[in-house]
Amino acid sequence: MIFYFSGTGNTKWAACRLAEATGETLVCMSEHRAGPVVCDLKPGERVGFCFPVHGWRPPQPVRRFVERLCLQAAAGHYVYALCTAGDTIGETMRLFEADLRARGIGLDAVFSLLMPESYVGLPFMDVDTAANEKRKQQEAAARLKAYTADIVARRSSRPRLDVGRWPRVNSRLLGSFFVHCLITDGPFRVDSSRCVKCGICADVCPVGDVVGGLGHEPRWRHDGSCLTCFACYHHCPHHAIEYGRRTRHKGQYFFGRPHTSH
Repeated sequence: MIFYFSGTGNTKWAACRLAEATGETLVCMSEHRAGPVVCDLKPGERVGFCFPVHGWRPPQPVRRFVERLCLQAAAGHYVYALCTAGDTIGETMRLFEADLRARGIGLDAVFSLLMPESYVGLPFMDVDTAANEKRKQQEAAARLKAYTADIVARRSSRPRLDVGRWPRVNSRLLGSFFVHCLITDGPFRVDSSRCVKCGICADVCPVGDVVGGLGHEPRWRHDGSCLTCFACYHHCPHHAIEYGRRTRHKGQYFFGRPHTSH
């Protein structure tokens, strides 16, 4: 069983590749946003957790999912976690491992993948160049192939993670600032002259924060559920969504989309 959470598709790609190689069932965390999650494991079934890094931490919905997760007879099953990030991951895996431990679940292996950048919420941050995007995807595919071999063989594996130079500072200090000050849907705006009311933005939001759908302009709930994963921004086919002035003249990215710069 592979539990995954994804906004712009990097993690979904990795989870799907792992599912193909292991024959495990994919479970999208976004489809289980409320109530207990009870899973009966088959004998010998592996358990994987795949998610992106947000502010050098696991995303809040992932952490809340783990709090509600009950794996029946988890003891003895091979458990691994894989995170994707546009840059370094800080102490993401240490925090996630503690979350699992609190639920009585141990980790046998942890992995990280460097993937194309999708966070555009700060003035100095933009999507990668076409060359960097291609390079990251090619290198990620090679690393994932090696990780898959470890997972299939059920090896206890902790390869070098991309934790960065100051993992504790990034995850604890900057991560706290990110969670409490930068994760907000307040600045999102839609340009009515460009919006064609296709509803894609509402469909791709992994937390259901975008209200709209076919025939309606999007609006954000402003209820604290937004992750600023920018799935709505990146998937808009007419670049009609902006995050205040911070995304002006910036590019868009989601896995599988031809590279564009704006």
